[in-house]
Formats: sequence, structure tokens, C-alpha cells
Amino acid sequence: MKKDLLHTPEGVRDIYSTECAEKKVIENRLHDVCASYGYNDIQTPSIEFFDVFNKERGSVPSNEMFKLFDRYGNTLVLRPDMTPPIARCVAKYYREEQMQVRLCYTANTFVNTDPYKGKLQEVTQVGAELFGDASSDADAEMIALTVESLLSSGLKRFQLEVGHADLFRGIVEEAGFTPEETEKLHELIESKNFFGVEDLLDNLTVSEGLKEVILKLPDLLDDFDEAAKFVKERCQNERVLKALDRLAKLDNILKIYGFTDYVTIDLSMLSHYSYYTGIIFRAYTYGTGEAVATGGRYDGLVGQFGKDTPAIGLAIVLDQLMLALTRQNILDEKLVSGCILLYPKELREEALNKAAALRKSGENVQLVRKASQKDIDLYKDYAKRMNKEKLLYL
Repeated sequence: MKKDLLHTPEGVRDIYSTECAEKKVIENRLHDVCASYGYNDIQTPSIEFFDVFNKERGSVPSNEMFKLFDRYGNTLVLRPDMTPPIARCVAKYYREEQMQVRLCYTANTFVNTDPYKGKLQEVTQVGAELFGDASSDADAEMIALTVESLLSSGLKRFQLEVGHADLFRGIVEEAGFTPEETEKLHELIESKNFFGVEDLLDNLTVSEGLKEVILKLPDLLDDFDEAAKFVKERCQNERVLKALDRLAKLDNILKIYGFTDYVTIDLSMLSHYSYYTGIIFRAYTYGTGEAVATGGRYDGLVGQFGKDTPAIGLAIVLDQLMLALTRQNILDEKLVSGCILLYPKELREEALNKAAALRKSGENVQLVRKASQKDIDLYKDYAKRMNKEKLLYL
């Protein structure tokens, strides 16, 4: 029984010692970048009413939420996503504000995924949300903020894939696909099963031009201007044309930021959440198959809570970022190291004064009184295990 109590439930884990300290350092770096862009902190409850995330909001499916009940019989959930709760807060606390509202957060989210997929069910996110600005400048700033945040963590080799949620919607709209056909096509493209995509299109009534667009989109990555021209020659849907125009504006602004080397415009990108209405993006790097950051524009979501305002946001998945930093050998152990000040009880006063002086100078100091029967080598080994940079012995 006691051994059983030492384990955690499926999909969650303990984070301790050096790993926990390193995570805190990276978390603070990401937060500092958000603050430098003028974002203010917000905290929302870990528990929300189920309706905040219901199907109409376009968030996580119901069967992937952790549900519980309060004493009045209301269905509650552990928040699976931070965007709807912050949208709720903006509608409540900034109802009359007509200008920008900038909010950032560090929070844990909980998704009840299939345990056989090996994904964590509790992760930490550092994110930012910008409300009240529908411009392409806001789109570009959110992507620039993502790039700068990842660079601040120490990550050097990563790529942001940027798309537009309305591209796919406009193409299937012009093709006249049914909701069932659209959902099937979405699933096949998202799983990168392009043989399945081709087979599905062969069995549907669709023009050769649109069929060519759907099949070619994943390959149109090198030259955005050429890719946009290719699509426009084969599809005249208004949503598609507006999406391409928005991506062109975004591309030009990102050139001013100087971050184009980190950005690839991917016209085949699909949105994970149905509340996305415009620019969408995901960041990938080596050492993890999952995205380390995601984001996008969701101009209709806040209106579902009673305030019509445009919005765009990002979320950096800290657990995935830490995994990538570890596997790329980027984390510097000295970030969280300090020293142990070892002393015999006879030199207690000198040790306390010494520790106070070192702490004032910015040193992290752990005081340890030496036991007379223990050899100094035991303390040396202990300092190594605790990842301390040095051992000072009075």
C-alpha cells in the first residue's frame, strides 16, 4: 500500500531538484519577454464551469476534459485550455475598453488524453493574449513575440509554421463538400495521409483546379509569392483570397522585424481549435515531436462571452520546450547552481555572517553544519549530487 502511494496517476509527473529549478529559470525568461512587450499578468481558476469550454466555443472535445461536480450539481472541469477563460475575463472586466488589452500568464492545463499516446495530461503553459487589435501588425507582433521568447530560452534551431484558418475553409466551401466530407479531409491532411487525401478526392465531385490546390498545398513552402499565385489561379473563393492577402501583409511586416529566417508560411496548415478565425502558427524544434508553441487569431471567441472584440494569442508549452532544451544539451546547469557553506558548530557565527554577505552579493548559499563523525568527502559527493558549483568549508 505504501509503495502504491509513491506513484502518480497516468499522464502526470513530479518535477523536482535541478529540473524544477531549470524550469523556473526558463519560465521567468519567457515571462520577462512578454512583460517587455507590455503584457500584464493574469491568473484564472484551475476549475471552470464546463460551458466555458463547450462545443460552441470550439475548444477541447468533451471526452478529453477532466470533469467534476460542485455541491449544487454544476458540471466543472479542470481547464484544458487557457484562451477561453481569459476571453471570459476580458468580457467581464474590460467590457467597456475599446483599445488594446494585453494579458500574459503562466498556468497549468489539463487534458484527459489517451494514456497509450504517451502525452502528458498536465502541462505548464506560458502565454500572451492581445485583445482589441484586428491589424496585421498585431499578427506580426505575436509571431515576433513567440520567436523572441524561444530565443530567450536558449533555443537556436526552431521554425514557426504560419498559416491561415480560412484557407482550408474557403477551399472546401468552393468545392461544396458536406460537413462529413470536410471533416474526413481535415483528418487526412492533419495526419499527413496524402495518399488518403488523393483517394478521397478521386471519389468526390471536385474541379481539377481545386483538387490540384489541395494536393499541392503541403509542397508550396519555398516561395510564398509563387504559392499564392498558384492558389489564386485555381481558386477564386473570397475567404481564400483574403487569407492570402493577410499572409502577404504579415510576411512583409516580419521582414522588418528580421525574423523571417525562423518563419515558414505553410498554406496547408490546419487549425486545432475551431475558434481560430485568421492567422495560425506552431513552432517546432529538434528533440520533440510536439509543437513547443502554438497560437492564432480568434476574433469571434470573446463575443460568445458578451464582448465583440478581435483577439490573437500564443501559448508556449513549457514541458515540451524543456524537453527540447535538454535533448539539445542547451540547458546550463550553472543557471541553478550555488554553493554549500559547510561549517563546524564552533564557527557558527562566522558562517552565518559569511552566508549573509554572499547572499547580498547575489550568491545562492546553502548552510550545512558539519557533523564531526562525517568525513569531508561525504559532503563533496553531496554537493555534486545537489548540482552545487562549489563547496566552501570553514
